[in-house]
Parts: sequence; structure tokens; C-alpha cells
Amino acid sequence: MPELPEVETTRRGISPHLIGQTIQATVIREPQLRWPIPADLPERLDRRTVRTVERRGKYLLIGTNRGTLIVHLGMSGSLRILSPDSPPRKHDHLDIVLANGTCLRFHDPRRFGCVVWTENDPQVHPLLAGLGPEPLSTSFDAAYLYRKARGRSTPVKSFIMDSHVVVGVGNIYANEALFRAGIAPRRQAGRIALPRYEKLVLSIRAVLSEAIEQGGTTLRDFVNENGNPGYFQQTLQIYGRSGLPCYRCGQSIRTERLGQRSTYWCPSCQR
Repeated sequence: MPELPEVETTRRGISPHLIGQTIQATVIREPQLRWPIPADLPERLDRRTVRTVERRGKYLLIGTNRGTLIVHLGMSGSLRILSPDSPPRKHDHLDIVLANGTCLRFHDPRRFGCVVWTENDPQVHPLLAGLGPEPLSTSFDAAYLYRKARGRSTPVKSFIMDSHVVVGVGNIYANEALFRAGIAPRRQAGRIALPRYEKLVLSIRAVLSEAIEQGGTTLRDFVNENGNPGYFQQTLQIYGRSGLPCYRCGQSIRTERLGQRSTYWCPSCQR
């Protein structure tokens, strides 16, 4: 699944091609995604000018002078800048054709993504209104995380993956951040002291920042806006290394299912 770094990489890639451009045509090939693409989307989008391309959690917000297109890549979606003459492949569900002779094409084999239109403030849209702070923003700090954790018996890994607590900390990045912070993934969130949350916040920020700079993690169907895979997977310290020696202490890395997700940890380095 494309996570925050992959979505941010996509945003940075497509933004220069979209901002300031007028939408010439909207072509819907397959409307049945997670929710149906609105049938009147061409009427709402065509002849509008793209003003902004932003990200909120794992959602891309393409803002125009009339409203905002909210896009989620789902499990396997991607956005690419192509010539509108490029033959569509299977699962190329939507084209947004620009006046400069290029188009933004939405590809989603599993059709778990979504394309939603709103003419109101997108931040109050039901998909976004309940989201927690951005992990790279100043509003996300140790004091906030410590306060949110009070009285919580949920495992800390599940806690930081809760989008109502903080957005964009997916499974791979949660494993990596907890390893760097030296915190066992099953430890109860409410039983972690403030100094340890300070380490965890720094680790989350570092892991996500590094992944963004390296283009995200190559996982399943993810490619960036040019069709190239991300490369952060080459630097993973613990995810996917079950039974292999820990890079720090040499002890075998363990794995189990936690919250229906593969969880990796070092029993020596993480407490």
C-alpha cells in the first residue's frame, strides 16, 4: 500500500506539472472505485485551473479555483504524468487532460482508491476531519503523543498507526521507528514515559523524512509518478528480516502478527 512517503513523493512529482494549468478534459473509464467517481466530475473539473497540490495524511488534494479533488491511492494506486495519446492500460481508470498537452492518469488495479470532489473546505470533509496531526509538523511532538497515550492499554505500535492519533505512520515505518527508539511494539502506549516518547517522535520523523528523500518503499505495486520504484527498502533495519541477526546486537529478529500486521522487533534492543 502506498504510505505517506510514497504519497508525498507522488505529490512532489506531479505538482510542477499541474499547478497553474487549466484542465481541458476529464475522462472516466471506470467509475467503480472504493466509492463511485461522480458522473458529473467532468462538468465540475473541466476549464478549472489547478491552484494547489497538497497532501493530508495519505490523501492528495488537488485544489482548483472552484473546488478540490481528493484522491486516495488505496492499496495499489498510482498517478503518472503522461501524454494523453498514451494508450490506456487495464486499470487506468481516470485521465485529467491538461491544456499544456499532458495528462494526469490514475491507475488502480485493486480499485480500493478513491476520487472525491468537494467545493467546501477539504479539511472539514468527512474523510479528513478526524485525522490526527501530520508527523512532520510542529503540532506533533512528544508532549502531544504522551498526552494522547494516557490511559491507553493498546500496543504502542497500533497506537502510532492510528490515523486519529497521527497520520501516515504505516506498518513498515512503525516497525522501523520503534526499532530506532528501542521500544518493544507490544508495550502498552499508556505505560511509556515522556522521555521515551521524545525518542519515538524523533525516530518517526527521521524514518519518514529519509523515506521521502529516497522515494518511498518498493512494495507490491507502488511506483512514483514517473513509474519508478522507491528505494527506501534497501535501508530497512528491521522490517522483513525475521530470523536474521539484528544489525545492532546480532540477536535474531522476531516476528508475529499484531493488529493483523506483520511486526518485527529485536528482543534485546527493544524493551
